[in-house]
Amino acid sequence: MTWLARDGLDRLVEVLRERGYRVVGPTVRDGAIVLDELSSARELPAGWGVEVGPGHYRLRRRADDAVFAHSAGPQSWKRFLHPSRAKLWSAERDEAGFRVTPEEPEPVRYAFLGVRGCDLAAIGVLDRVLDHGGRYHDRRAGIFIVAVNCTEPGGVCFCASMGCGPGVGAGHDLALTEQAGGFVVEVGSQRGAEVLAAVPTRTASPVEAEAARAAVAAAADRMGRTMPEVDLPDVLTASRESDHWTDVASRCLMCANCTMVCPTCFCTTTEDVTDLTGDHAERWQRWASCFELDYSYIHGGEVRTSGASRYRQWLTHKLGTWHDQFGTSGCVGCGRCIAWCPAGIDITAEMAALVREGGDDDRRDHIASD
Repeated sequence: MTWLARDGLDRLVEVLRERGYRVVGPTVRDGAIVLDELSSARELPAGWGVEVGPGHYRLRRRADDAVFAHSAGPQSWKRFLHPSRAKLWSAERDEAGFRVTPEEPEPVRYAFLGVRGCDLAAIGVLDRVLDHGGRYHDRRAGIFIVAVNCTEPGGVCFCASMGCGPGVGAGHDLALTEQAGGFVVEVGSQRGAEVLAAVPTRTASPVEAEAARAAVAAAADRMGRTMPEVDLPDVLTASRESDHWTDVASRCLMCANCTMVCPTCFCTTTEDVTDLTGDHAERWQRWASCFELDYSYIHGGEVRTSGASRYRQWLTHKLGTWHDQFGTSGCVGCGRCIAWCPAGIDITAEMAALVREGGDDDRRDHIASD
């Protein structure tokens, strides 16, 4: 392992920018820690933490100047890989009818700085769902990932129970573990090694390496939430006709916040627009949500007309049928859907309620003991 001093982080950002990457990382803006392009490491949220709970998110000052001691904010890396709105083509009227011109996005090479274990797992989920050529593939191919092992889980985090953190998994180029005065660094790829070679470092001492491992291990025991340790797809299948869906729908605003902040939700729709003359038209793709009434519109009517059926669709897909489609869960335990739900609905609590209501004795005993 390697030791990177705190001021070496500035040089790491410089090296990435010198190699043609647009460096994106966390920064403080509008009362939250958001993701934005960075010109230097000085724009990172040094000394800031967060206080987070169901329907609650506030910045708070820390007693130290740690830059990654905060949990997930309202944005995920999805917005750079799978933008919320993108033009697909434009058309102009001519003598032959219309001339259609596909939109060719400008090539961008991003370096993601500060990707948590949950978000790295989410990128892996998006890769399985969307990386089949086309625009997503073009964006994803050039990404350089500097991951961060989490040592400060928030009040809504449950990545440990989803197997997605707090330590990062595969898929990074470099992985940092923040300690007082610097970072323990692990190399995950050849290009990661090449970048790190251009930054002043030294070999991490055994004490520093062990302290980093211990801090990550301790974080796993400080999760704010936990998902029931049962067969979630099985529980959801058995709960299809549960009255609990009506209960949660009575609290849900159907605002779709949970799907917008989710790092793995990928659904889109298309919109066609034209000018007043009818000579120019465009087609745009934007994020969509299964909470929208017209999302299930087919042949003159909506399939899921009730809030209960739409919430059931979201939760059953996220934690159940996603396994059938893509081989993994669609949830990485980041807790964003809990924090940014105006009604404070907690996905882990709703699953626990379904287990208590309809599970077998072993499941009920497990929940009762938590």
